[in-house]
Amino acid sequence: MRLRALPPALALLSALGGAASAEEAARKAAIFPAEVNDPTLAYGRKPLPADQKRLDLVTDVLRKQLAEKGGIESVDLGPQAEEIRKESPLYKCNGCTGPIAKALGAELSVTTFADKGANQLFSLVVTIADAESGKVVRQGQVVIRANTDDDWSHAARWIVKNRLLAEPLPGRS
Repeated sequence: MRLRALPPALALLSALGGAASAEEAARKAAIFPAEVNDPTLAYGRKPLPADQKRLDLVTDVLRKQLAEKGGIESVDLGPQAEEIRKESPLYKCNGCTGPIAKALGAELSVTTFADKGANQLFSLVVTIADAESGKVVRQGQVVIRANTDDDWSHAARWIVKNRLLAEPLPGRS
């Protein structure tokens, strides 16, 4: 039998929990809405409409890219909407996403947040964790030095390509 290197998408599936083949069903993930850590939004205020639009755009890009390039199927978050609202912001909930993801039938949880430094300086962080153990499987970060829809979309695609699905994968050198 001849061994060959797995494409990055299949290698990620393999690294996330066993042998992967093209015939296997897609892994399921709870891909939570992107959030913002904006120090100017005190007392529970909502992000500006333009910022919220970009956060929604980032979430959509991540769902599509992870499905197309990583074989990761996004589960419907609707049944846990109240729990998600209660625990938000998820990037500071200290492990609450794993139980929510498991309740939705997902093996993975994907959280994203933008850390706002200034009007045109954001740090976008995406984390994929195992829903059962809470262990971080992959994480990526990129600094956005502009503030357009295209810049945010590009940042999300870049993280998927260069951090979340790039070699070396966990457990491999």
